[in-house]
Formats: sequence, structure tokens, C-alpha cells
Amino acid sequence: MVKILISADMEGATGVTWPADVLPGSEQWQRCRHMFTSDVNAAIAGFFDGGADEVLVNEAHWTMRNLLLEKLDERAQMLTGRHKDLSMVEGVQHGDVDGIAFVGYHTGAGTEGVLAHTYLANSITGVWVNGDAASEGRLNALVVAEYGVPVILVTGDDRTGDDARGYAPQARTVAVKDYVSRYAAVCRPPARTAADIRAAAKAATVLAVCHEPVQAGPFTIELEFDAVHLAGAATVVPGVARTGERRVGYTSPTMYEGIRAFKAVTTLVSAAVEEQYG
Repeated sequence: MVKILISADMEGATGVTWPADVLPGSEQWQRCRHMFTSDVNAAIAGFFDGGADEVLVNEAHWTMRNLLLEKLDERAQMLTGRHKDLSMVEGVQHGDVDGIAFVGYHTGAGTEGVLAHTYLANSITGVWVNGDAASEGRLNALVVAEYGVPVILVTGDDRTGDDARGYAPQARTVAVKDYVSRYAAVCRPPARTAADIRAAAKAATVLAVCHEPVQAGPFTIELEFDAVHLAGAATVVPGVARTGERRVGYTSPTMYEGIRAFKAVTTLVSAAVEEQYG
């Protein structure tokens, strides 16, 4: 039995280039949900083409209620909604996943890429793990490694593929658009990206071989913010301390604990952001 987990984010989906495309409730979001679902369906089809027996999709964007269940490939199942212990990679911890795909991913805060950010749309200007710049992809790859699950497919813009080669060099990558600026890209049509994703997923299925869990901790995680008061807000979380005027850091023995602390920090920081002045 081969089981694939798809972690599905939206900023890296086909056609997405600006905030309204991914903001739940907007007219553009409604339109882009169809292209997002198309990307995920292409990955599902490709994994079944490659011999997978089961595919679980974990909704990982914003409210985690964006994919169109009624349009989803009927062979798959979808985990949708909040709140989940491992957030974007929920489901990997149960010991039955052989490989994970990051579909619709994007680059990290402070880097070039369409809608580049890390967890918060703004406010965070950089994230580092043990000194290395970390996108959501890198953070999540470190989490799933503790369960022996390899990252086998990454889709997003071209810069996302470049980022993935740093944390999952064996993974297949698909660029559904080419970066021009944070809010602009040269986009391929859905029919083309669906074919590319399906082919890559089929080829990636052979990589879905669970291995020995990687215990690479401890992990020192640092976050930099665009305002001083946000660093102060983050220190409410036990173990989080200021490492600079706008920077905080903490150390966790495992990435499981590290990502949960990261979620706590970003939740508190988002609550400290004022509408006009940030």
C-alpha cells in the first residue's frame, strides 16, 4: 500500500498573482479556487497513475476551506478546516504516509517570489532555522523528516522550485508560473499546468518510500518582524526571547515542537498587528 499526503497551499497555484486571488470571500478568490482545485486534482491523478493506493489532501491555505470538495477527484479524500496539530502537514504523524507533495507552495518571507511570505501575509520579514533561511516548505520538510516521510513533489512558481531544491533535492518540481514581481507572473493556462503536474506526480510516486525518521534537533528558530512591537508580542510565548530589535528566537529539541511554537508565535503576532500602522 502506498499512501500520499498532499499539503495544498494556494499562493503557488495556477493563475494566482495578487492578494485578492487568495483572500477568502473575494470575487477573485472564487475564480482562483477552480484553478487551485485543478492543480490538486492533477497531482491526485498523477499519483494514482504512478501506482498510489491512497491520496489524502490536507487543505493548508488560510482558513483551510478553499478547495472545492465537490470538484475533487473522487478517489481522494480531503482534510479541511482548522485547527490541526501539525497545521500544513497534518496527517503525516500517523505512520501510514509514504510520501508528501507540496502543491501550490511559495517562497519565504524576505525573498523573491509571487506572494512570498512565511505564515503571515506581511509582518514577518525573515525566518531562519539553525542559521538557514527558511520558507514554509523548508519548515514543513523538517517536520515530515521526523516521521521518515520524503517530500516527493513541489509545485508553485519557478522560484519555489529553486527553493525546494535546497530542502528536497530529490523531489520533482513543477513551475506553473514564472516570477516577475511579488504581484506579477508569467502564467501557464490550467490545461497546461494540469498536464505538467500530473506527469510530475506520476514520476514522483516511485520516490514515496518511507525511511528512518530523522532526528536532527535541536532547532534554533529565529523570526524577524517589520515592527519592534511585534517582537515584543512574540516573547509572550514561553522560551521565546529577543535576539535583536525586531528579531526573536527560541530553541526546540524537535521540529514537531518547533513548528507548534512557531504557530503560537505567529498567532500572537497577528493579533498585535493594527490595521493602519501594522
